[in-house]
Amino acid sequence: MKRKGVYESLIGELARLPGVGRKNAQRLAFAIMRLDPERARRLGQSIIDARASVRPCARCNNATDQELCEICANPRRDTTRIMVVEDPGTLHQIEHTRTYRGLYHVLTGVLSPLEVVGPEAVDPGPLKARLADGEVREVILATSPTVEGEATALFVTRELKPLGVAVSRIAYGVPVGMDLEFADEVSLIKAIEGRHAV
Repeated sequence: MKRKGVYESLIGELARLPGVGRKNAQRLAFAIMRLDPERARRLGQSIIDARASVRPCARCNNATDQELCEICANPRRDTTRIMVVEDPGTLHQIEHTRTYRGLYHVLTGVLSPLEVVGPEAVDPGPLKARLADGEVREVILATSPTVEGEATALFVTRELKPLGVAVSRIAYGVPVGMDLEFADEVSLIKAIEGRHAV
């Protein structure tokens, strides 16, 4: 049996990352191989350091190397709104638009009726606990417009309705079936501005 070469092994590992197919993995591997040795070492060390120290924010589940992420620790954020997102990548994409100044809650998973992933994957308990003091007036659901995102938004809405907080859903300024993490800035701005009550 022929052993995989180092280059092929690198391509294989990169291709396993979400959203990176074999073609992109080849491009990335080639770019990495062209780096000078010191820059390649820094890249590798950054990956090791991030893996060792990045953890979920104690309040919102965003990725951070502190107890609270920069957003939760910022006293200038609007504490009356919480936007619920599927993952830290979506949160950072929305932040890049600079249109939303509230807080976030990153879900621990999404419902997947086709893969039989149930409510335990979403765990609305921490979000409900954040609403207990009554300061939050609106929860904005920013899940992807996919079967999983829609099922998750419906589930979270049902869980929050008895608490009396307004629940809205971002508008469809992004194509149906697209992960929000990969949406362009203008589409995200329109989606946030055009959100509606659910």
